[in-house]
This record gives sequence, C-alpha cells and structure tokens, in this order.
Amino acid sequence: MSVKECGHHSKGRGKLLRKIIAGILIFLLVVLITILIIWAILRPNKPRFILQDTTVYGFNTSVPNFLTSSFQVTVSSRNPNDRIGIYYDRLDIYATYRNQQITPRTSLPPTYQGHKEVNVWSPFVYGNMVPISPDFSLALGSEQAAGSVFLTIRIDGRVRWKVGAFISGRYHLYVRCPAYITFGSRSNGFVVGDNAVKFQFVTRCSVSV
Repeated sequence: MSVKECGHHSKGRGKLLRKIIAGILIFLLVVLITILIIWAILRPNKPRFILQDTTVYGFNTSVPNFLTSSFQVTVSSRNPNDRIGIYYDRLDIYATYRNQQITPRTSLPPTYQGHKEVNVWSPFVYGNMVPISPDFSLALGSEQAAGSVFLTIRIDGRVRWKVGAFISGRYHLYVRCPAYITFGSRSNGFVVGDNAVKFQFVTRCSVSV
C-alpha cells in the first residue's frame, strides 16, 4: 500500500470517529433537554412536614450554663407530587433554642416516599448536660420559671427526586418546626407517664430545598 493510500485511510477513520463522537454528543444533548422539559412540566413541589406532638420527659436548667432535656417528637411528611417520588437519603433531627443547638442530632432511617404518600417518625431527641451560652442559660431559666419556652425542632437532610426511571442528584433539605412548651400552672399538655407531659401541636413546618 502506498503512502498516499495510507493517508486516505487515516483521514477516513478520523472522519468516522468525529461522526461517532458528534452523534453521541447530540444524543446526550437530546436526552438532557428531554429530562429538563419533563422536569419543568412536572414542577416538583417540596415535601410538607408537620410537627404533630412533643412529649417532654425531662427539662432541667438547674445547673448554670448547662441543659439536660429529653423529648419524643412525632413528625410527619407528605409528598404532594402526583408523578414524583422522593428519596430521603439522610435525615437528622435535633432541638434548638434561639438558634443554639441544645440536643445532639438523632438520625432517622433513610426511606423512599411515593406519590402522595405520608411518612411518620417518632424519634427521641435528648441531651445530657449540653453547654449553652450564659445569656441563653439565664433567658431559658427565666422563661421556664415564667411557664413557657419556645423551641425549634429542626431536621437537616439530603433528598433526591425520582421521575420515572430518572433520579436526580442530591439536594439539601432544611425543616424548621416551632414547638411551644409550657410548664407548671400554664401547662396545656397532659400527663402520659411518670413526669412525662405530651403537647399536641399539629404545627406546619417551614421547608427549604
């Protein structure tokens, strides 16, 4: 084979390779555009969380700058979408007071939530001698003595959306649920066990994704 014929063969293979690469890129572009169009049409809505109740087993502010507390909270989540499922890959729940974390995080089990489905969790959230700032310690003690403390039950996590066979990447999930706890003569809870008081809320939580 002459040098000229070899050159023709090399050019032919180069053109074929470029056509194959161009075809693959066009195919991937079409698939991506199709997914984006479907995503825009379906418009996934955020899950809706509700704090149903909180049972207080302990809330001790007697040691300055430390808090010992124990709760059991019931939280429900509803998927409002008709055609989109939700993977909850990670969910951590904890309590805060004036944006300061007062309990360690408790992990909830990963789960998949189908269309219009509802999931309910009832984890225990507790902290033993958790340090808090002196200013917050004074405020917390004063509020408890006055008969009411405003806490926030928070859930941080990662979620994915499922549209047919397509599963999205992971998104951050932030849930904030207000919990108004009352004490003594002002308590509007009811006793459910030894030194345990249950508060019914059915409070809608704020959700950011």
